[in-house]
Amino acid sequence: MRILLVGEYSRLHNTLKDGLLHLGHEVLLIGTGDGFKKFPVDIDHSSKIFSKPFFRPFVKSIEFLTSINLIQLEHGWRFYSALSKLRDFDVIQLVNENSIRTHPPIEIWLLKKLMKQNGKLYLLSCGTDYLSVRYAYDKKYRYSILSPLFDNSELRKNYRFILKYLRKPYLKLHQFLFRHIHGVIASDIDYHLPLEGNPKYVGLIPNPIHIDSLSYEPLRLNGKIRIFHGVNSMNYLKKGNRFFDEALSIIQKKYAEKIEVISTRDLPYSEYIKAYDQCHILLDQVYAYDQGYNALEAMAKGKVVFTGAEQEWLDHYELEKNAVAINALPDVSSIVNNLETLIQNPEIIIRISENARAFIKKEHDHIDCAQKYLKAWQN
Repeated sequence: MRILLVGEYSRLHNTLKDGLLHLGHEVLLIGTGDGFKKFPVDIDHSSKIFSKPFFRPFVKSIEFLTSINLIQLEHGWRFYSALSKLRDFDVIQLVNENSIRTHPPIEIWLLKKLMKQNGKLYLLSCGTDYLSVRYAYDKKYRYSILSPLFDNSELRKNYRFILKYLRKPYLKLHQFLFRHIHGVIASDIDYHLPLEGNPKYVGLIPNPIHIDSLSYEPLRLNGKIRIFHGVNSMNYLKKGNRFFDEALSIIQKKYAEKIEVISTRDLPYSEYIKAYDQCHILLDQVYAYDQGYNALEAMAKGKVVFTGAEQEWLDHYELEKNAVAINALPDVSSIVNNLETLIQNPEIIIRISENARAFIKKEHDHIDCAQKYLKAWQN
């Protein structure tokens, strides 16, 4: 089977591609590399001109005056230039509703051309899109990435990249996609919930993780317990990093002799994944019911991860609370209490570490997940 993967988000398509190649399929990945993370792609249609610092004032001025983002425009133009290489695929999968990362009317125009020269079209729900943002905006989650906005309306400008999915152009893009896709697949519980009952919903396929590429060594606790907190500045609010910062401030004062805190900011993926190699505990995100890619890869490496691990996720995988990950709530005292439990009972760190690795191997192996995608596409 010839498969075209469009767009990248947190290395999901790269890992799925590895699994599909292992199973003997032909795969091409086109994308922009997901910003500063710089994930590899076969065809790069990212901005090369207007993304340069020299053009930044000009780009901002044009967008202010006309609402036209020249970087997004360039994404579309470069994708159009690659269309001749994007034909005769059996399946196309879009990483999200704005996978080409251009203006919605241009995206629709390009998708029409893409569909004419290829087979089935599938969509992933693995990040913000119309349905998940609508679900959050209507407060159907107990808490969500929009919770800080609900608490403080002055933060609205910080959410423009998320709330844009509720605007008319993106709603039209969403409606266009759901008229033409053969199915939509959720990558975790956070995106499964808004899709329940949707006639185009194929089901949940867990994020694929390349287990063998992530070195695992049993944790050793013969010194200080190392806690890692890596921040992506653009996602600081929606990941709930402030709760981790406040909790760490308390923990550092109380257990200065027992712990070491490692903090980083805006590291490219290749550096980020090395930065937490020596840690025991990793603080990932708060406003989630399930784990994202960073958390899953850290769990594969045997780290004890504070992340989304809500009851809906526990029920889906038939797990006990805190068995393979710590559910990080938007509550400083809860995070502090969980950190204290681990610091005072290091044997729990060892147990969760072993369970985490085993869980990823059982539920997220990239070859097993690739087979699930093939089954979904073929059905």
